[in-house]
Amino acid sequence: MPLSTETWPIAAALLSFPAIDRYGVEAQTAAPEAWMSAFRQVVRAGFDNVDLIDTWVRIGDLSPDRLRAFIDTAHESGLSAPAVSLIRRSVIHAQHGEQNLAYSHRSIDAAAAIGAQVVSVGLHQELTAQQREQLWFWTVDGHHDDPSDSDAWNAAVTRLRELGEHANEVGVLLSLEMYEDTYLGTADSAVRLVEEIGQPSVGLNPDTGNLLRLHRPIEDWRSLLESTLPYTNYWHMKNYQRDEDRARDQYVSTPSTMEGGVINYREAIQIAIDCGFQGVLCCEQYGGDGLSMSATNQRYLRSILPETEDYELGTSRRTQVTDLARHR
Repeated sequence: MPLSTETWPIAAALLSFPAIDRYGVEAQTAAPEAWMSAFRQVVRAGFDNVDLIDTWVRIGDLSPDRLRAFIDTAHESGLSAPAVSLIRRSVIHAQHGEQNLAYSHRSIDAAAAIGAQVVSVGLHQELTAQQREQLWFWTVDGHHDDPSDSDAWNAAVTRLRELGEHANEVGVLLSLEMYEDTYLGTADSAVRLVEEIGQPSVGLNPDTGNLLRLHRPIEDWRSLLESTLPYTNYWHMKNYQRDEDRARDQYVSTPSTMEGGVINYREAIQIAIDCGFQGVLCCEQYGGDGLSMSATNQRYLRSILPETEDYELGTSRRTQVTDLARHR
C-alpha cells in the first residue's frame, strides 16, 4: 500500500552530534545515558525516526552487547532506526579500500541486527586539510575519482556488488550516495554504476544538495532527479540558496530550509512518486542548529507528501524493492 504524509518514514540525520563532545567524551565508547541525551533531543525536535550516521557512532564497530544497548536506548527514547549512513568510507580508496570494504560489511550486519531497512554508502573520501580550513568544505575541491581509470571503475562495481549481495542476504537495501567528483557525481555515471552492479538490493541515494551547493556550474536538479529517482531506494534531503553569474564565472551557495532553496521539493516529491519511490526520507542540514532546521524541513515535507494512501504509484524498477524493505 502506498505511503502517505502520516505514514511516510522521515528520519533525522545526526550531523549535529559530534563523535567527541566538548567535554572530550567519545560517542563510540560513551555510556547509554549519553546516547539517550542525544536521542531525546531528536524526539523533542519532533522526529520518530533516525539515520544512525557513523560520524557520531559507528554501529559496525560496536560489540554485540553494545549494539543491543545502543538500539535499545534509541527505542526507549521513542525512536526507530530505519537507516544507517556510512560517510567517507570509499571502498576504492587507494590506501584504505579493503579496510573500508570490511567495515561496510560489518555495518551491514549491524544494520540488519537492529532492524534497519537501508544502509547508505558512498565513494567520497576524507576531507583534505584545505577543505577542513573552510567555513563550508565544499567550496574547495576534494578527492576526484578518475573517469578514465577503468580499473578503479571496475573495482567500484565489483566491491559495491559484493556489498549489495551481502545486503540482500540479510534483508536490507544498499543505497549509493551521490557526491561530486566521484563515480556517483553525475546522474549518468550514477545510473551506469547501478546498472553495472546489477543487484536488485542496490539503488541510489540522490543527495542532490551535495551537488547544488558547489561553487561551479552544476547539472539541472530536475534533470538529475528525473534520471536518478527511478533507481532510488533512499533519499538524503537538504537544500541551498544559490546565485550564479555565468558571464563572470561566479557561483555561490549557502544552506537553506528545504522550502526556501533552489530545489522545488514539492515538484521533486511528485517526480519521485511518479517513479514509484516508497523509501525512507532523511532530513540533513549543515550549519547552525541543524537539528531544529531538519525539524522545520520535516514539517514542510509532511505538508507536501500525499495526504492519503489512495494514489497510483509509478512504475519504477525500484518500487517493489523499496516496498518489500518497508514491510520487513
